[in-house]
Amino acid sequence: MTAIDTAPAALAPDAADSFLRMFHIAHPEAGPVGPRLASVREEIAATGTYRHTPQELSYGARIALRDSGWCTSGVPWRRLKVRDLRGFRNAPAVAAECVEHLRLATNGGGIQPLITVFAPDTPAAPGPVIWNEQLVRYAGHPDGSGDLRYRDFTDVVRAMGWQPPGPPGPFDVLPLVVETAHEGPELFAVPPDVVREVRLEHPDLPWFGSLGLRWHAVPLITNLRLSVGGVDYPAAPFNTWFVGSEIGARGLADENACGAARRVAEALGLDTSTERSLWRDRAVVELNRAVLHSFDLAQVTITDHHAESLHRLSWLRSRQRPSGDRPAFRLDPAAARRARSGGPARFSPDPVETTRPHSRGRLAELLRKHPRG
Repeated sequence: MTAIDTAPAALAPDAADSFLRMFHIAHPEAGPVGPRLASVREEIAATGTYRHTPQELSYGARIALRDSGWCTSGVPWRRLKVRDLRGFRNAPAVAAECVEHLRLATNGGGIQPLITVFAPDTPAAPGPVIWNEQLVRYAGHPDGSGDLRYRDFTDVVRAMGWQPPGPPGPFDVLPLVVETAHEGPELFAVPPDVVREVRLEHPDLPWFGSLGLRWHAVPLITNLRLSVGGVDYPAAPFNTWFVGSEIGARGLADENACGAARRVAEALGLDTSTERSLWRDRAVVELNRAVLHSFDLAQVTITDHHAESLHRLSWLRSRQRPSGDRPAFRLDPAAARRARSGGPARFSPDPVETTRPHSRGRLAELLRKHPRG
């Protein structure tokens, strides 16, 4: 296959040096940095890259989460659980472990911050990539129902063989698309039993539940690249927990997403014929109230945008931002396009026409066959 993204290149030793010095300062119990630097330089000279120790990987992932701004208010980044699955390169195993990640992270509603790190890019072989923006996202259908942010993505996975489980609806979970250099893009259904969803009610409006709105519990981000000491991990899905307004204002209310604001405004009896009535603002407030109320009622971890604003201000003041060779999560332009438009593929300029979705039973089989790769 012909690579579209830049092929993995030999790693610059300076990037490794900077990170390893940082790690040893933070972990004096690891001993002097000199022997480790010498070992890594030899490994880079011989192979073009090097392998992090489990402790280095965990430290890098936690610092990347802390410094990236993706760490939502109250997340104990020092206790972020790291699943080290760097031996996983095959699409079925990656998909199965993403499902397992979602199950573990959901944790009965007490959301567990977690990261799963798959195989890195190396000069010998590129790592796998996940097309989806988040593991759980809702399809956008031609009739205007669903999440319109993913209408193009939905069209592409339909062309690859995916079909909604029934008549198209507003909350059809999209399949997972995992791409590897040797397999191309493959589809995997996300088993319904691992997707915890919260049905939305309102603390003061009894009719709100009849709107049939709901949202998934865990924001499992899947298309960011984790960069640690010069080593890139293109598939490193991680989660914290939702900010309420991300669901209410962005996912549900926005007319370019699920477009629920107008339905709420009309049910409230607001004048939607003019923007000067501020009907959108009032509808969004009620949607955000419903989200926070319903998640609290369901005992699912969530934070609100006021608490998050204070957290972000504190983060900005601390100046803990990625620069140079510091660990970081990065969103590549090609990865952003794949998450919304379903392409271009990373490793092939042509769409894969023969890929077929894996059924719920097939994914269960894969989970049995690939419990640890």
